[in-house]
Amino acid sequence: MATQSQFAIPSFSGGQAMASIGIMTMHRILNYGSSLQAFALRTLLADLAPSADIDYLDYRPGEPLIQDGRGASSPSRLRRLANKLKEYSAIDAPVPDVLRFMNHKRVYARRYFPLISLKPDLNLDCNVDLHVIGSDEVFNCVQANANVGYAKDLFGIGSPARSLISYAGSFGNTTLDRIRAHGLEQELAAAFSRFNHISVRDANSAEIIHDLTGVSPAIHLDPTLVVDLPSLARAPRSKMRSTPYLLVYAYPGRLTCEENDHIKAYAKQQSLKVLCFGGAQSCGDAFIDCDPFELLGYFQQASAVVTDTFHGTIFSVLTERRFATITRSSSGHGYGNIEKLGYLLDVLGLRQRELKHIQDLAGVLEPGIAYADVAQILATEKRRTREYLTNAVKPLNDLTSHA
Repeated sequence: MATQSQFAIPSFSGGQAMASIGIMTMHRILNYGSSLQAFALRTLLADLAPSADIDYLDYRPGEPLIQDGRGASSPSRLRRLANKLKEYSAIDAPVPDVLRFMNHKRVYARRYFPLISLKPDLNLDCNVDLHVIGSDEVFNCVQANANVGYAKDLFGIGSPARSLISYAGSFGNTTLDRIRAHGLEQELAAAFSRFNHISVRDANSAEIIHDLTGVSPAIHLDPTLVVDLPSLARAPRSKMRSTPYLLVYAYPGRLTCEENDHIKAYAKQQSLKVLCFGGAQSCGDAFIDCDPFELLGYFQQASAVVTDTFHGTIFSVLTERRFATITRSSSGHGYGNIEKLGYLLDVLGLRQRELKHIQDLAGVLEPGIAYADVAQILATEKRRTREYLTNAVKPLNDLTSHA
């Protein structure tokens, strides 16, 4: 791995010197997890480098390496929009919920990006002192999503930054076999050799980095588990909050008919309403559109949570809810999640919350959770994160203090 580089501090108007940090992550993806992980990392870096100028950096999407299942590897923007509208209109859920969900997506950027200090215009200027890539699935290069594709910016390729690091980056369901199949080994190995520090968030990602470079990267928790997000939760505004509810956090089209049926039946048996977030579902009594911090308030008041997402699992842990996490392999489902979710549950000592078969929902969901034990694990991981990032920003703080 490259040695730590020397930082240069750019001069700004008025002759003042200020160190600059750019965070390149999935901050413009229209979902709560992407927004809150970006906000959490920015919050953490602002705490550790209080004199630095911190902003988000945008990446340029690359050509997708695999097809999207509709016969086009890189459809036009108009075609992607048409595909999305078709996908959303086919959601098996009450029509009012589908319309509410479509509007949620339509206004998400305008309403909620300002809450995480994200500006509307793209920022492609990577001429910063510290270029931080992560967290989230920034290294998931073998995917069909044309909004990302194989984006070389996410590997720091061509970055003019004085120092380059990652924090809790993930390859998602990209595996080493997929990387080899597309002939990316040498290019990615060369890219990672330029990093001053490398941090990932799961075992799959760590193994890929090690196989490519011979270096064992640090493994850290997602930043949403490192900062105190629950203290920023907003009280839910919906009238539905006064009724006991099962919170379902899943994206549209991910839950199968059988999963929806079992969730609905379980909620009825427990006299719970089903409130859906992230996507409208056929099991739901209502799809709720709210801001990311109000979402945390809904988690705090939920009787229990069913999710198939990484951040849905994290939000359940942060708010100390009983939860069940549906896991799937890439081979058995269009979008696998076991690579990232399995490791997360293992690290937190919560593998018993994994729901492999929906028929086991009650057995997974109903037992209590020893959150005191989880808190001890989180305390240790928070210290490790702060040590890693403190080391990464130290040259900035040293130079700023002497400016």
